[in-house]
Amino acid sequence: MSSSIVDPADPVFRLHRGGKMAVTSTVPLTSREDLSLAYTPGVARVCEAIAADPALAADYTWAAHAVAVVTDGSAVLGLGNIGPRAALPVMEGKAVLFKQFAGVDAVPVCLDTQDVDEIVATVRALAPSFGGINLEDISAPRCFEVERRLDEALDIPVFHDDQHGTAIVVLAALRNAAALLNRKLGDLRVAVSGAGAAGVAVTRMLVAGGVNPDQVVVCDSKGILSRQRTGLTGTKAELAATTNADDRAGDITEALRGADVLIGVSGGQIPEAAVAGMAPGGIVFALANPTPEVHPEVAARHVAVVATGRSDYPNQINNVLAFPGVFRGALDARATRITDAMKVAAADAIAGVVAEALTAEAIVPSPLDPRVAPAVAEAVAEAARRDGVARA
Repeated sequence: MSSSIVDPADPVFRLHRGGKMAVTSTVPLTSREDLSLAYTPGVARVCEAIAADPALAADYTWAAHAVAVVTDGSAVLGLGNIGPRAALPVMEGKAVLFKQFAGVDAVPVCLDTQDVDEIVATVRALAPSFGGINLEDISAPRCFEVERRLDEALDIPVFHDDQHGTAIVVLAALRNAAALLNRKLGDLRVAVSGAGAAGVAVTRMLVAGGVNPDQVVVCDSKGILSRQRTGLTGTKAELAATTNADDRAGDITEALRGADVLIGVSGGQIPEAAVAGMAPGGIVFALANPTPEVHPEVAARHVAVVATGRSDYPNQINNVLAFPGVFRGALDARATRITDAMKVAAADAIAGVVAEALTAEAIVPSPLDPRVAPAVAEAVAEAARRDGVARA
């Protein structure tokens, strides 16, 4: 079947032709003896051993280094609810990043349902084949419930990367930006533009990392989340109750008045006049892709440090700095879950890679920096052991 939007000469389509991944064997299969060891009859002995002691699956199957990348296609990149088939190229890309940066085998699992109960039941049923579950591109607020229920039901790590991967890298970047400007996290006034999956996770991660929640103001499309707002439920009501101690109300312009930091994870545009109202020597992370909430050149007129989610500007806040190493470390420790302490440890490790060479245009490592994933993995595994969630 052909499509008018497919250009066979386009290098993007040429690269994706046939998909971006394949399954390969890790053992030789060149003789009858090889077959008898890898498959029948030899494999039956391994099966019997695992049936007697299920923990042996971690030693004698790929589960200890395998992750399912699960989506329902409801919030794919900046494309929205495009469904599971259209999401598959993204999930393939995520899987090859796992392999390239952390040696983790990952399998795309695109589910043809957007029902929370069905997603949870399906992933629970698939879980014995994997050592971890990476939830991807599932829209808020359903993503919160899916992750919570799976985290409670499974004894392997469950990690929604759109939330926590973003949050980890934001915390790493803010640590280094603050250090560069000789500021302390606990003294910063922070405005978060966006109260979806990423905005909620970023807010929680910043607080876990040392930002004062009283000094955080979160905005959604209707304005500041405050105790004055009516109709707030669930996560937004929780954020209104636990941040914004001054109970400020109004729009993003009011949220930015005197703020030291803007973190944009909304996709909505923020006027230059609002950024101009920030405190001197500020920090702007405008992370919407492909169009940042504030153009970086505009932001740079008013603040000291600017980061985006784009690769064509300095300081790219990219989840690939976090998730490969986070899962590598969790799998190495055979962790039962991923704790806040493990996420903070990941952020500290990312920040540490470039901590000795900070500039306003280099507050985070390059996504291609080979030092990142090993440093994150080591820090996450150690934090898992300290938190008592490691089995190795």
